[in-house]
Amino acid sequence: MAKGHRSQIKRERNEKNRETRPFAKLSYARVSVTKACFVLDAIRGKDVRTALAILAYNPRYASSLIEKLLKSAIANAENNNGLKAENLYIAECYANKGPTMKRIRPRAQGRAYRIEKRMSHITIVLDEK
Repeated sequence: MAKGHRSQIKRERNEKNRETRPFAKLSYARVSVTKACFVLDAIRGKDVRTALAILAYNPRYASSLIEKLLKSAIANAENNNGLKAENLYIAECYANKGPTMKRIRPRAQGRAYRIEKRMSHITIVLDEK
């Protein structure tokens, strides 16, 4: 049996498995996973400068959110990990499903249709070349 309190054991295990690459996460973004993934697929694997250029000229709404998130990830890499921005590339980027807001749309003959306003959690992980 392991020594120490359960919370101490968990803390030590989480320290060992902690992600060392710089990342940024946007929770509860008001954009669906499908729409966010169109933009994320365009920048996956690209270096940071190219990805920022792609996001600046992408007309989709999600690209403005992801551009801000990418800049945050770059700042995290520079300040927390001491990495240079020109050596970074996007190692992983993905959008996970968040909660769905349910709204009612009145229809003919007293019926009500449901409108689902979807949210997503977007994550960008950077790495050095």
